[in-house]
Amino acid sequence: MRSGPANALVDVPGLRVGHAQRVGGGHRTGTTVVVAPAGGAVAGVDVRGAAPGTRETELLDPRNLVERVHAVVLSGGSAFGLGAACGVVDRLADAGIGYPVEGGAVPIVPAAVIFDLGRGGTFRAVPDAALGAAAYDAALSPAATRDAPAASRPPVTALSDERPALRPREGTVTQDGGVSCTTAPATANGSVGAGTGAVAGGLAGGVGTASAVLPDGTTVAALAVVNAAGSVLDPADATLSGARYGLPGEFALEPPTPEEAAAWRPEKAPSFNTTIGVVATDLALTKARCGKLAAVAHDGLARAIRPAHTMTDGDTIFALATCARPAPDHDVLQDALAAVADVFSRAVAHAVLAATGREGAPAYLDVFPSALRKEP
Repeated sequence: MRSGPANALVDVPGLRVGHAQRVGGGHRTGTTVVVAPAGGAVAGVDVRGAAPGTRETELLDPRNLVERVHAVVLSGGSAFGLGAACGVVDRLADAGIGYPVEGGAVPIVPAAVIFDLGRGGTFRAVPDAALGAAAYDAALSPAATRDAPAASRPPVTALSDERPALRPREGTVTQDGGVSCTTAPATANGSVGAGTGAVAGGLAGGVGTASAVLPDGTTVAALAVVNAAGSVLDPADATLSGARYGLPGEFALEPPTPEEAAAWRPEKAPSFNTTIGVVATDLALTKARCGKLAAVAHDGLARAIRPAHTMTDGDTIFALATCARPAPDHDVLQDALAAVADVFSRAVAHAVLAATGREGAPAYLDVFPSALRKEP
């Protein structure tokens, strides 16, 4: 097994990813959008946390009508951040994309949020429809394809005020306080998009991605937004728990020195958290099997974060099937399910390893600099 060319969610052909964030002026939050191929993607969901913030998840029940979704939104802002999905719905509707009904089309856009309120200093500085639209536009940019190179600490690019498509529409009320948003590449890991204000067990959290190409050519990939009260560290030696599932050469890490491990005393963890994400494959799956894919991805979440699925977490994972490959036989499906847990664990590790440290939430390598493997 090997990773895809970008080791990211966009290694599943047809998927696009966009990140938009606001930092400064009381903000430290953002939104990530996963845009499905033309015609949508079959989708499922599994909610394990006891305090989820979600939208449109009931539609993904196999007993219900809609088979495909057109995008998935992951956002900061807790319940307020669900409004970011409205900007994505507007963009899709304007393009004529959605579930066909009399008079037009209704875009199907499930969403989930993390709790990052006040991380930038202002409690109500949250993602809104304009930020969701900006993330959608970033997903449709050339840099959002799977041919874009992978990046770990990418520079962000300011969105031009001269780009009309990114301006709030007339009558739209935004809460940006005049703070402009920035975007990041589709393959970015770290403090971008929905993970901009994330914290993971006292360390800086963020967005992480990973992928795997199975022996038969099937691709399985994950994008995780890691904002956990639980620890992302192995209690024995302070290594990143998710990194143990890495492919050969993926993580140039070793256990930090015992002195660094013993010295780590994180500040009291926030009382509200949540890790959310999307896993995807190019196999043709039913809604029920997508739900199973999402459920097994939670195994990867729990391997990388301890404890997980607590009363104050809203841990939610969506699964997408683009159906570019045939429906799998038993063995291929088993391989895909086994791979998705490891891929999600790896995505969690990439999120923490690439996150940018800040006051009250240091970066992993700032706390454990000896963990970076020295070249011989």
